[in-house]
Amino acid sequence: MATWQDFEHEAPELAALVRARFEANKHHVLATLRRDGSPRVSGTEVDFIGADAWLGSMYPAVKARDLQRDARFALHARPGDETMAGGDSKLSGRAVEVTDEDEIAAFSAELPEPPPTPFHLFRLDLQQVVHTALEGDQLLVHNWHPGRPVETTRLH
Repeated sequence: MATWQDFEHEAPELAALVRARFEANKHHVLATLRRDGSPRVSGTEVDFIGADAWLGSMYPAVKARDLQRDARFALHARPGDETMAGGDSKLSGRAVEVTDEDEIAAFSAELPEPPPTPFHLFRLDLQQVVHTALEGDQLLVHNWHPGRPVETTRLH
């Protein structure tokens, strides 16, 4: 697993594309696992603060309970329109809940507007980052895993 900062150091160009995709819109789609193992999708926001990417959640939302039980997640940036301008980005890994009050306060202090309290806060440990983009008549799929170079696949 890796922090957002680890990803930026290992794949700076790809990290810039992915972050731009997530920052282009406020709301994104989070996939978690229900108690029975079936998938659940929820709307969410992501913040890039310090070395990490973060998810917050209203207290006690089902997506937070899902992540407390099974930390695996997939996060899909809102893809925009049919042109795929800016590409399509996804993060996956484990969401680690932060419960330390000082750390939560430090996170809140970095936001333009503090969230309503109480709230759940999760730090994203990255296992994979994928960015897909159109280049002419080709689909480019950039795939990153911690400690490995970015793999790019071209599909016609």
